[in-house]
Amino acid sequence: MNPLLDFAGLPRFADIAPEHVAPAIRQLLEQNRALLARLERPETPATWNDFVQPMTDAGERLGRAWGIVGHLHGVNDVPEWREAYNAMLPEVTRFYAELGQNLALYEKFKALAASPEYAQLNPVRQRIIDHEIRDFRLAGAELPAEQKPRFQEIQEELSALAAKFSENLLDATNAHAEWVTEESGVAGLPDDVKAAARAAAERDGKPGWKFTLQAPAYLPVMQYADDRDLRARMYRAYATRAAEFGKPEWDNGPLIKRLLSLRAEEARMLGFANFAELSLTPKMADSPAQVAAFLRDMAAKARPFAERDLGELREFAAQELGLEKLESWDMSWASEKLKLARYAFSDDEVKQYFPEHKVLEGLFRCVETLFGVQIRPDSATTWHPAVRFFRIERQGKLVGQFYLDLYARETKRGGAWMADARSRRSINANEDGTVQTPVAYLCCNFSAPVGEGTQMRPATFTHDDVLTLFHETGHGLHHLLTEVDELAVSGIDGVEWDAVELPSQFMENFCWEWDVLKDMTAHVDSGEPLPRALYDKMIAAKNFQSGLFTLRQLEFALFDLRLYSEGRKDFLALLDEVRREVAVVFPPAWNRFPQSFSHIFAGGYAAGYYSYKWAEVLSADAYAAFEEVVPDVGTVLDAKTGERFWREILSVGGSRPAIESFKAFRGREPSPDALLRHNGMIATA
Repeated sequence: MNPLLDFAGLPRFADIAPEHVAPAIRQLLEQNRALLARLERPETPATWNDFVQPMTDAGERLGRAWGIVGHLHGVNDVPEWREAYNAMLPEVTRFYAELGQNLALYEKFKALAASPEYAQLNPVRQRIIDHEIRDFRLAGAELPAEQKPRFQEIQEELSALAAKFSENLLDATNAHAEWVTEESGVAGLPDDVKAAARAAAERDGKPGWKFTLQAPAYLPVMQYADDRDLRARMYRAYATRAAEFGKPEWDNGPLIKRLLSLRAEEARMLGFANFAELSLTPKMADSPAQVAAFLRDMAAKARPFAERDLGELREFAAQELGLEKLESWDMSWASEKLKLARYAFSDDEVKQYFPEHKVLEGLFRCVETLFGVQIRPDSATTWHPAVRFFRIERQGKLVGQFYLDLYARETKRGGAWMADARSRRSINANEDGTVQTPVAYLCCNFSAPVGEGTQMRPATFTHDDVLTLFHETGHGLHHLLTEVDELAVSGIDGVEWDAVELPSQFMENFCWEWDVLKDMTAHVDSGEPLPRALYDKMIAAKNFQSGLFTLRQLEFALFDLRLYSEGRKDFLALLDEVRREVAVVFPPAWNRFPQSFSHIFAGGYAAGYYSYKWAEVLSADAYAAFEEVVPDVGTVLDAKTGERFWREILSVGGSRPAIESFKAFRGREPSPDALLRHNGMIATA
């Protein structure tokens, strides 16, 4: 049997090969098309059991198989998998475009919504039907027949462009390396970073140290390397990836213009003034104007703090570091020096207290305490030897499982993400309570252990890495701890995009709590836990340059929103305009940040990057509920409040509007006060 067609259990990663992709996906596409042809016939009743359920079942099989292919394209982007993925991408995109435009199926859903059965369905199934009607409209079902082929062409080209954007960025990232042969060239760098760079050089049969543009190498160079020329070379290479300065075939600039043009055309065909209006239709926010006002209001609150941060940094750089002009490649390095001078600790010092095994122990303990579950090692075949597999149980019963892929690799796309391998759903037509348990992928790009055999030094994580891990775990919990049995709104499915970051950003807050950190740290050499004095310094420095960071995120969000709401193709000129409006830091003119902005060109965040800040208001306010019980229970790790958060937010998934879930948990509308307080911007905001 083709392993991609085996849905009896977990994906058979040990058996799945690129040559399985085309036959499996084509077979599933044929089966789905045959089923849909039957469902759209007049004699098929427009009922849940006769129409919606069969369509859901067939769609899930295709979604799971294609999801595995997409996952392997992301975590093992070797030529064979890239070719297999790209060969089928047009056919899969074409199928979904045809499905979305199918007027007969659209009419069936509308008939079901108008039938007596609709009133007897539970609210969750009613919500699914309402979403289907909305999504058919957004997919072009109401378009005149002569316009549908063009709309379908747009969807296919957009999918291909997004894949190509990611591939160009990965190839451009992997193509560049800096070689250092003198000891003086690696001055200031942490020992583990130097060891990894030395090992990278040895693998290539060369002396010295090799630094790539992958995050575990690039970020420490920018933060710690005393060699300013090395920082400048690395910065320039990183900031011009996938741009016109490198290989023409890797230039994402033309792709961006084409993406913008196609998305604008798609929006116009559906009757929207611009793509931002189309993007916001299924989200919490009402309009581009509302989002713009939100972003500008947050920027106005953050700007005084950002100006203060930058002024302090420039003064310190001039007086203490001899840098009369602070260049972009100096920012992280000078900031680290200032933090060390002000708070008497460095990120690298903290990193030594976060070996991987203790971090995972602490993360799992936090989740178990809050949500009444147990996390245990489990067994499954994986796509790489470093990947691990776990199960979550409640009262001895399986709740869900997840793969954990923590380390950066050349064949793995950058960043961190959670994706669903399988969603929770009822799997018995008699609805006797039998459910399919959910499975998730949690992927990061952290530094791997260094050395071999008995000389192996465990991976250690920066505090930012720990925040990232908690963040992605929050997404995972949203997917895994759901109690909704309807596939379309189970876990993260059906959740408004600008609310999907609520659980992830919520989980980050626990990384600052002594109750959590004291049990998840052990110095990599001595085994000593994190000293309370060092923790106190971390807390004192928690909002170090938070104004600069906040303003930078708002800059990205406003650029994204204006790009898709104003129909501009001169994206570099627009970015300059946005910076003049909200930024205090201006990179060199040759910086090509948009060419690597995967979130909005190759991910799901087009006209949606504001979601991070929007959901951060919700997540900070939700976390404040845990802070409020500390006087009574003595800790934020309060199982009672955790149970309410699980019941009202995590367990309900997309089965009701996110704002209703928030208000059910908090008892009121969200307030930005907690976010401003957490960021140290409440006093004069």
